[in-house]
Amino acid sequence: MEPAGAYGAGKAGSATFDPVAFFTHPRTILRLLSWVFSMVVFSCIVNEGYINIGSERLLCVFNNNADACNYGVTVGVACFLGSICFMILDIYFPTISSVRDRRRAVLLDLIFSASASFLWFVGFCFLANQWQATSPDELPLAQGSDAARATIAFCFFSILTWVYQCLLAMNRFKDIAFMEDKLRLLPRTPPTLSLV
Repeated sequence: MEPAGAYGAGKAGSATFDPVAFFTHPRTILRLLSWVFSMVVFSCIVNEGYINIGSERLLCVFNNNADACNYGVTVGVACFLGSICFMILDIYFPTISSVRDRRRAVLLDLIFSASASFLWFVGFCFLANQWQATSPDELPLAQGSDAARATIAFCFFSILTWVYQCLLAMNRFKDIAFMEDKLRLLPRTPPTLSLV
């Protein structure tokens, strides 16, 4: 049996890309879900999140608070782009042979996932609070109310997907750190005695 490198680093580049295995992996499924949820959040706000009542000025459906709409769009676009970038990184991850680079990639994934989880939680609380404070007379014919509810719901779903991605990244980081320590403490080649 061949000794494996740190989290597969010894065989990096030797395996071909298997799209079926990649797209059925839980990490990839979560990234795709996060990508879709982010797209739903920012597209709902951009398409139906602003109304104009008797003037040319657009008002946000979330209690006429432009900060609520701006926050939802900003976090949605950032996580949309982040999901794409980390999916590309997951495709190229098996070809990274350096343990240090693998560790950095997983640490970056862990930090981004934790930050995204926190930002989605804040966004969910902020948007739900602003929607609760919105009076029905501010929205003629309940214009934009379905989009606002969808935005709040998908903010909540995004919290769940990003927290789970954070947990997966944490486990992956522990695996890499364990393999790195194992290689350092137990070298593959036994020490030789030199007879002089």
